Amino acid sequence: MSILPEGEQLRRAVKWISDERVENPKVSLSKLIGDACLKFDLPPKDAEFLSHFFTEKD
Repeated sequence: MSILPEGEQLRRAVKWISDERVENPKVSLSKLIGDACLKFDLPPKDAEFLSHFFTEKD
């Protein structure tokens, strides 16, 4: 297990969601956020951030 700087998992989740939205545009944003939270072990506050980040960006 590697030690990552604080916020690195969140940055990876943002990149992963962005990539997934390009590759699979029919998958809902809420599903991608849920999957990212599981994949990157993110707390609920980060899920809320991701939701706001991607909805404001669109």
